[in-house]
Amino acid sequence: METRWIMPESVAELAGALAADLDVAPFVAELLVRRGIAEPEQARKFLDPKLKSLRDPFLVKGMDAAVDRLWLAVERSERIVLYGDYDVDGVSSLALLSRVLEAVGGRVECFLPMRQGEGYGLSRAGLERCLGGGIPELLVAVDCGTTAVAEVAFLMGHGVDVVIVDHHEPKTELPECVALVNPKLGGDGQGLCSVGLCFKLAHALLKRRPVAGLDLREYLDLVTLGTVADLVPLTDENRILVRRGLLQLGDTRWAGIGELVAVSEVRFPVSPSQVGFQLGPRLNAAGRIGSAADALELLVTPDRARARVLARSLDEQNRERRAVEEAVTKEAEAQLASWYDPARHAGIVLGGDGWHPGVVGIVASRIVRQHHRPVFVVGFGEDGSGKGSGRSIEGLSLVQALDECRSLLEGYGGHEMAAGVTLRKERLEEFREAFAECAARYLQGGKLQRSLRIDACLALAEIDLELLRQHEALQPFGMGNPQPLFAVRRVQPAEEPRILKEKHLSLMLQQGSRRQRAIWFGAAAGPLPRPPWDVAFYLERNEYRDQVTAQMQIQSIRSSDPVSSQSA
Repeated sequence: METRWIMPESVAELAGALAADLDVAPFVAELLVRRGIAEPEQARKFLDPKLKSLRDPFLVKGMDAAVDRLWLAVERSERIVLYGDYDVDGVSSLALLSRVLEAVGGRVECFLPMRQGEGYGLSRAGLERCLGGGIPELLVAVDCGTTAVAEVAFLMGHGVDVVIVDHHEPKTELPECVALVNPKLGGDGQGLCSVGLCFKLAHALLKRRPVAGLDLREYLDLVTLGTVADLVPLTDENRILVRRGLLQLGDTRWAGIGELVAVSEVRFPVSPSQVGFQLGPRLNAAGRIGSAADALELLVTPDRARARVLARSLDEQNRERRAVEEAVTKEAEAQLASWYDPARHAGIVLGGDGWHPGVVGIVASRIVRQHHRPVFVVGFGEDGSGKGSGRSIEGLSLVQALDECRSLLEGYGGHEMAAGVTLRKERLEEFREAFAECAARYLQGGKLQRSLRIDACLALAEIDLELLRQHEALQPFGMGNPQPLFAVRRVQPAEEPRILKEKHLSLMLQQGSRRQRAIWFGAAAGPLPRPPWDVAFYLERNEYRDQVTAQMQIQSIRSSDPVSSQSA
């Protein structure tokens, strides 16, 4: 697919004033202005986020009632069950909230549903197993529950008070419970995932009644794990929490996180990409293949030896998950090749017998990256019931699309960019057609063409350690705060490209008298366009033998000659 390069619009006047006021590089000021941060004080807070800037937790809708009920449970020594979800946001939320409640004197137990057999959230099967161990006075549903009207009524009918702490999209009817803490219903905290809301809840508990020796900063590594893995925007309060939490990952007090960092071979300073691609997948692996109990135990155990065993087990389970994922991906790509036409299909729906429900979301993400289309991948059981996950591209809200396809589905839920569905196998073709039609209506005007948005154009001579330092001040990068994409124009290859590990390219680029080494991952098999080149790249820290350098990580190359310009 041809890639369109979108060059940055000039914001020289505003950016020049901001750069002078802040004493930052022009590209930093330009990036801030383009992202709506044009006032000096606003920019200072962005570049140097402080925990003291976090807003009052009681501004989050439902927080006051939740705090009242939790403190009452602590006072009465009631049994509190935290019912969570099996992804990273879910297990990190349970770990944080259970540790805090125990520290203030609460009697707390955690419960995780099984992905297979019980499914996501407050399912009847999960609740029956949960209540089989005895009826608690209070159940806190974390990272689920907003749409569980019948299930909450079932709990309340058994004399169980219910508090919900969740960030998923609500539907028209809401459950009748003691407290529903969900920013999607209004109030503050709009961008927070569930672990961020749990941190807010912990802050509110301590604001109501301070507890000596309980320092919530020590819990920010847990907040960072869930926030980065759940792909919520790293802006506003999430930026503050994750910026500080990345530092906490390097100085964690929790045995399990320390062992997870070690087995994942994470290098310091920790970046969001390491959380997303090294730590998160290992925590997710248990819940994808079997039970997430190992991931939760890892995050709460104080026993270093036990934590080491669990971290190694999760590492092995992640290897198993990758093998299953590769097999499903291969089948899905073969199925797609049999009917997909990019000129006709604005959305993709794939389904197969026996595809493991724990990996369909990852497979969907792969296909989105490959084809730049919103995708649902569904795995069907022997009884014809299917569970699927979807991933989207900019311009299409999956929840909105599923609302329009709801007559074909047994159930659905999620966010704009990621969602889950259940459906019968006999409705797969109808769903495929309806989803593709819906996607075509929303994704018009070039939204289906892959594009690269260049944030700043540089000369090779500008790429140095000072540029890297200012670039890193913009961290953490992620959803809502993407890593800046740079371009250099009209560079020449200074030597023949070198192939690394049979699939990557190492290039020496030259512009005038300046040379710069660059790496292009996964590009060994493709042809290079005719030089001179325009090169789009990310700037990365490279450490080798205690030496730090600024490295170009190439994303695309095109010919600088407009006659023969092409993407590669």
